[in-house]
Amino acid sequence: MTRQHHRFLTNITFLAGVAALSYGVWTYGYGQALEQVRARGEADLALAADRLVTGLLRYRAAAVLLADHPVLDTLHDEGVSGAAAARRAAVSLQRSVDRTGAALAFYADTDGRVLARTQGDVPGDFAGTDWFRRALDGALGAGARVGPDDSERIYVHAAPSFGADGRVQGVLVMIVDLEGIEGEWRGSRPSVFFTDSEGDILVTNRSELLFWRLTPEAVIDPDGAVADVTRRFVGGYEIWRQSLSPYVPARGLHLVQALPVVGLVGEALVDVGPARRLAALQTAVVAILCLGFGAVLFLLAERRRVLTEANSALEVRVRARTQQLEEANTALRHEVGERQEAEAALRRAQADLVQAGKLSALGQMSAGISHELNQPLMAIRQFAENGGAFLDKGQPERAADNLSRIAALAGRAARIIRNLRAFARNESEPMGRVDLCAVIDEAVELTETRLETEGVEVAWARPAGPLYAIGGEVRLGQVFVNLINNAADAMAGQAVKRIVIRVEAGERLVVRVRDTGPGIADPEKVFEPFYSTKEVGGGMGLGLSISYGLVQSFGGNIRGRNVTDGGAEFAVELDRWQAEAAA
Repeated sequence: MTRQHHRFLTNITFLAGVAALSYGVWTYGYGQALEQVRARGEADLALAADRLVTGLLRYRAAAVLLADHPVLDTLHDEGVSGAAAARRAAVSLQRSVDRTGAALAFYADTDGRVLARTQGDVPGDFAGTDWFRRALDGALGAGARVGPDDSERIYVHAAPSFGADGRVQGVLVMIVDLEGIEGEWRGSRPSVFFTDSEGDILVTNRSELLFWRLTPEAVIDPDGAVADVTRRFVGGYEIWRQSLSPYVPARGLHLVQALPVVGLVGEALVDVGPARRLAALQTAVVAILCLGFGAVLFLLAERRRVLTEANSALEVRVRARTQQLEEANTALRHEVGERQEAEAALRRAQADLVQAGKLSALGQMSAGISHELNQPLMAIRQFAENGGAFLDKGQPERAADNLSRIAALAGRAARIIRNLRAFARNESEPMGRVDLCAVIDEAVELTETRLETEGVEVAWARPAGPLYAIGGEVRLGQVFVNLINNAADAMAGQAVKRIVIRVEAGERLVVRVRDTGPGIADPEKVFEPFYSTKEVGGGMGLGLSISYGLVQSFGGNIRGRNVTDGGAEFAVELDRWQAEAAA
């Protein structure tokens, strides 16, 4: 095989591959574009269907209300003149028709005799229809059909009228002209039509499609001739090629939506021309890119061939420069060694930075350890002293209760230490469902002794039942202990010492802690670390900063503000526990 023959076969294979790829791009792009056309078409079809259903159901409600009208009962009253009762009933029916916009309404007894009617032609065969028999059975009847005039399309609502014995005594029939309903959206895009159980098109926004019949095999025009319609499936989508009307797309995506409420089927033909153009554009772009890439490869191959021919002439010069390349290779290995040493030095520096970061984190954490453990340790000490006093007084039951509280507080301290250890390892106690009221109860209990000693009154408006929030029990309890202690510190020297705690249960749970102290000196800095207005030795200024971080970790928020009538108020917002949060 000559070299030219080989290049010819290579080019033919490449062009065949480009054609196959272009076909694949066309198929995929066309399918993706059809999906967008389908979504838009289904939305338009659903909108048209909602308009039709809403318009028809309005008349059904009117028929149901009119069927119970007292004037219709007089038609069955033997003591009332039949002609007079019929005239009154006809007047009432005519008023209702004029108000609702219906075409016709009439009232018939169970034998199919019309007792009262409005102006218009009553269908002669109504007594044998499904909707009339359904009304005689006590249910609502409805159906679409062609009116007495072959060009008239009507929709019928039949509502039963029950007598004093609970049986059906008559049927109120209200007839709606479908042309009046479809006139509101005629001519809108896309082509939408609604068919009855026989497949006849009774409602459409393309008037030239009226009374066509759709069957699984063909589309039949009103004269009985089979229309030129070709159906095929592309990627699971039904595409119609037709020439029914210049206002109906020649290639359309056929969509179907059943409307069981009104006994019709909504169908639409959505133009797929934009999808075809988009797919063609994508295919053209891919084909051009492939051909361009092939041309580049061809030029590179030709250039390589020329270079190969020149390579023979260059071999002699290559041998002559081998020594130079070996020297350059030695220099390159030396440079690689230097770069490896530099990378090792960089890794050592990074390790030192990581260690420094760990020491910094431990230093910051150690500043808060005493603050985290101070409250449970002080409570343990107090309960231990109280337990000894109760034993001296011969009250072992109360001493046992203090020992139980000491054990609980020891467990709490262990959980706090576990949380601190987890924090040092870049871990955190898992959040879960927390009874907010129980946490506040525990916080009030832990601070009860100190508040009683300092004469602070606590007004805790506890809700009747539990309120579940998302958080960690230990850390959330520490937040409220900090807020209560800070409020007690702020009220030192005040004549009135009162702390009010209440919970607001809305979309989120909000706990408000309010005191009667002098207020917050600088609300914008109150949550900053080491910010404190206490005297030297009175605190490290970390309580509110730690509380802020804890509440933020729960996905909540904490705010502080001064109250107009005196004092400060801190609000803690938390998300409610829900099934979605549990998942």
